Amino acid sequence: MELNSLLNFTVTGRFLRYVTIDTQSDPNSDTIPSTEKQKDLGRALVNELIEIGLHDAHLDDYGYVYATIPSNSEKDNIPVICFCSHMDTAPDCSGTGVKPIVHKNYQRQDIILPDDHSQVIRLHDHPELKTQIGNDVITASGLTLLGADNKAGVAEIMDACYQLMNHPEIKHGTIRILFTPDEEIGRGVDKVDIKKLGAYAGYTMDGESAGNMENETFSADGAKLVINGISSHPGFAKGKMQSAIKIAGQIVAALPHDLSPEQTEGKQGFVHPVSISGHIETAEIDFIIRDFEDEKLAQHAEVIREAADTVLARFPGCSYDLQVKPQYRNMKKVLDRHPEIVEYGMEAMKRAGLEARLCSIRGGTDGSRLSFMGLPCPNIFAGEHAFHSKHEWVSVQDMQKAVETILHLCMIWEERGRRDA
Repeated sequence: MELNSLLNFTVTGRFLRYVTIDTQSDPNSDTIPSTEKQKDLGRALVNELIEIGLHDAHLDDYGYVYATIPSNSEKDNIPVICFCSHMDTAPDCSGTGVKPIVHKNYQRQDIILPDDHSQVIRLHDHPELKTQIGNDVITASGLTLLGADNKAGVAEIMDACYQLMNHPEIKHGTIRILFTPDEEIGRGVDKVDIKKLGAYAGYTMDGESAGNMENETFSADGAKLVINGISSHPGFAKGKMQSAIKIAGQIVAALPHDLSPEQTEGKQGFVHPVSISGHIETAEIDFIIRDFEDEKLAQHAEVIREAADTVLARFPGCSYDLQVKPQYRNMKKVLDRHPEIVEYGMEAMKRAGLEARLCSIRGGTDGSRLSFMGLPCPNIFAGEHAFHSKHEWVSVQDMQKAVETILHLCMIWEERGRRDA
């Protein structure tokens, strides 16, 4: 079915509204969600979903939005599928007072952001802009991130809901909608009710370039190294004090340079210290450990241990403790057991007129953990670029193509209903 002639897109207007709602998550908070303001967007989405006709839409106590589009197909063998995006924005860059700007008919120029002229989005630094000639590019004003990660995905799913409810000629099975909080701080699916979703397959809309689908993510561990030094009055410290802070600095310096994020790419993993805190007597270093192969995570943790052993050998009387905890695993192991989920996604992008590309992502998505919770869930492009920064951008046209991709996916699952679903 040719969709372009049918659709009156609402995705841009929705996106421009959503990004003005501050939903930044907080890794230092123990609440669920980590910030109450994430529910502000959740409540707005529920109201819009009910207006569209998804009458079961609701926001739960944990900040998750659930909704259902009933099947309009005569078939009774269509698997339930779910579309998911996260509502929070990253703590890395301010999300307060976002002012979105639409730069129409982009023509390769540098984009100078008006509220801080030192913030310039240059074609040289953002080569993906070469694919946007003639398109309408949306940025923030220079003081904040934009929030396309992942409010572009939210807006695309919302527009797809609107289209499905207003175009009954688009045949589909039962569709579940899920919007999550706290994805940016690694807690995005901690309280998801998989039984309530009742879906066979899911798709997160949280990827980058139009036409990309990601079926493989990093596997991830977190590590905490606690260093026990020896405190002393600094005026009488000679031969006595052994500063845990300085020991921590030496351990970080002892890590292999070629195992750092800034020196790796493709399928290479890394060990990355993300924070150091403490005082003379005790210091802590938090690490993230990443690789596409689960077995290598233990090897990378051993690198931290070896660096600590080497440094602590020079500080008699001091000690350390290293704790490693799993975070998420490469979803490819699950998706390879359900090849049709990825195949249908690739076909949907092709039907939307895109060159479909299967990719690996040097990171994780809600889909990483959802896949291991019983909901196989690859990641489809949302059009977001330069995320977590003041240079973040997305194009109107890429968001519209994402909406088309969602609609084609719904139709493909309806066409090829499974008897064993």
